[in-house]
Amino acid sequence: MKQPLVSIITVNYRQADVTCELLASLDKISYKNIEVWVVDNQSDGALKNKVSALFPHVNIIESKKNLGFAGGNNLAITQANGKYLMFLNNDTEVCPDFLEPLVEVMETNEKVGVCASKLHYFHHPHIIQYAGSSDLHPFKIQSFAVGYGEKDLGQYDTTKPTNLAHGAAMMVRTSVLKEVGLMPEEFFLYYEEIDWCLKIKEMGYQIYFVPQSLVLHKESISVGKQSAIQVYYKTRNRILLARKWRKGLGKWMSLTYLGFVALRDLTKFLFQRKFLLLGMYWDALSWNLKGNFK
Repeated sequence: MKQPLVSIITVNYRQADVTCELLASLDKISYKNIEVWVVDNQSDGALKNKVSALFPHVNIIESKKNLGFAGGNNLAITQANGKYLMFLNNDTEVCPDFLEPLVEVMETNEKVGVCASKLHYFHHPHIIQYAGSSDLHPFKIQSFAVGYGEKDLGQYDTTKPTNLAHGAAMMVRTSVLKEVGLMPEEFFLYYEEIDWCLKIKEMGYQIYFVPQSLVLHKESISVGKQSAIQVYYKTRNRILLARKWRKGLGKWMSLTYLGFVALRDLTKFLFQRKFLLLGMYWDALSWNLKGNFK
């Protein structure tokens, strides 16, 4: 198989050691026609010094501001040269042959705009995190990952169309971006890849799940589980996604449902005396009530 140039992009935010573990795994892959871009959000220079010493072939982009997941990726997108863009969370490590199956699908079907790798949990390497996705629920604004939590016995080893990619490991055809634009920065963190996938599908492209491409995900190292920033952006952006993609009666059904979810969660945080999370949740609701998109 010919090897068109693939630009591998990852975003770092105060996780230099974790990012270097990803870069070390990329040094072992069998696909050789690559360029690697690391965007260092709110950079203090430490990552560049470390990466330059250990991985001198890696391109570093330093941002003095924290631009979030979407904004960080967009910095690299505008400089990347590849026919395909491979987005990897910095808390992933890849298998040596993970790239070839994705490129093969892209090269053989021009209607595929996005390919998604299979994800296993890094610390439980035989357990599936993602093997394809359901569509976004019409009013819950949620999707579920196929195979989530199951032991991988090969039950999802068929390459086929899926509804949504997982942002931790997805390849995007660069030419598609001329039609859909850059990753949506209004989300900052969480749900941006869903919005992007919806736009790409709207333009007539397909999303494929490619199980022969395996990536191990350490999950939530950067923000922590049930952290304040996670509560804020997941709440804010789930509502934002409903506002952007639901119309008419469906939009009001979705927003009504999310309103009941908000009431439940606010009550839960209040009774649990988790006042920081309560405040962040309220801020997320207020952001949407003000009609913000920035």
